[in-house]
Amino acid sequence: MSKYLVWFILFAVLAVSPFVGAISLDIMEIFKGDSLQSSIFFDLRIPRVVFAFSAGSILALSGLLFQTLFRNALMTPYTLGISSGAVLGAGLAIKLGLGSLVFGLSAISLFGFMGAILTIFLLIYLAKFLKNSHYESLLLLGIALSLFYTSVLMILFYMGSVMQNDILLRFTMGSLSVIGWTHPITVTIIAFILCFCIYMYRYELQLLNISDESATLRGVNTKKITLILLIVSSFAIGTLVSISGPIGFVGLVVPHIVSKLYPQTINKRIIKTALFGGFFLVFCDTLTRGLQTQSELPIGIITALIGGPFFIYLIITKNK
Repeated sequence: MSKYLVWFILFAVLAVSPFVGAISLDIMEIFKGDSLQSSIFFDLRIPRVVFAFSAGSILALSGLLFQTLFRNALMTPYTLGISSGAVLGAGLAIKLGLGSLVFGLSAISLFGFMGAILTIFLLIYLAKFLKNSHYESLLLLGIALSLFYTSVLMILFYMGSVMQNDILLRFTMGSLSVIGWTHPITVTIIAFILCFCIYMYRYELQLLNISDESATLRGVNTKKITLILLIVSSFAIGTLVSISGPIGFVGLVVPHIVSKLYPQTINKRIIKTALFGGFFLVFCDTLTRGLQTQSELPIGIITALIGGPFFIYLIITKNK
C-alpha cells in the first residue's frame, strides 16, 4: 500500500471522526449555538478527537524515544513501570472512594499522576546504584516495579466492592472519553513539549541509536541527554495515563510502521511519528465509537487487537 494512500485514509478518518457516535449529527444543526447537536459536537466530539490525537502523538513519540535510547525494537513507553505506577495510584483513589478534590480536580487523575511521578523519582534514585550494563539494569528495574505494582493492584481488586472493581477495570483498559477542553488542552501542551524536546536533541538521538561510544566521541553527554529525555517522556506518559488510563501497543506499533513507510534516519522521522501516532489513535477511537455495542468499547481493546498480531509479526521477523 502506498504511503500516500495511508496518509489519505488517516486524514479522511480524522475529518469524519467528529461525526461518528451513538447520536447522528446534522451539519446544519451543529452551528446553531443553542442546539443539543452543537453542544455534542463542540463540547464532546471535537475535544475527544483533539485528546485522542495528542495522546497518540505522546505514545508514538515515547515509543520511538525508548526504542532508540535502549536500542531495543520491542520497547514501549510502559516498560519502565510508569504506567503501572499511575494505575496503582488511580486504584488507591478508587478504593478510598474519593470523588473530586480542590478546584474539582479528579482524585483518580491526581493519584494516578502522583503514582507515575513517584515511580520516576524512584527509578532515578535506584539508577544511581547501577554501574555496568546501565540500560539493561534500568529496564529490569522497571519490569520489577511494574510486577510489584500489578501485585498490589490485584490486592486492591480483591478488597474492593463490585462498583469499585468495575471502575478500576474500565480504567485499566483505557478511555478517551472527555467532557470539555480541560484535558485535551493539557495533553496537547504536553505533546508539544515532548515533541520539541525530542526534536531539539534529534541529532544526539541519531548518534545514541548507533552506540554510546559513537555519541561520546562526538562530544555528546550521553547520561545527561538520556536522563533529560527519559524524565520528559515519563512525565508525559504519567500525565496521560493518569487521565486516560493505559493505552497499549500504540508506542510499539507506530514507530515501526513509520520506519517501514520512511526508511530514513531517526531525526527525519520524529514529526512523522508524532503525526502518525495521532492519526492512528483517532482511527482506533473512531472504530470504538462506530461499533454499535451496548456500551462503548475501551480504546485499549481496539489498540490491542491491532497491536497484538503486529507484535507477534515483529518478534518473528526479528528472529529471522
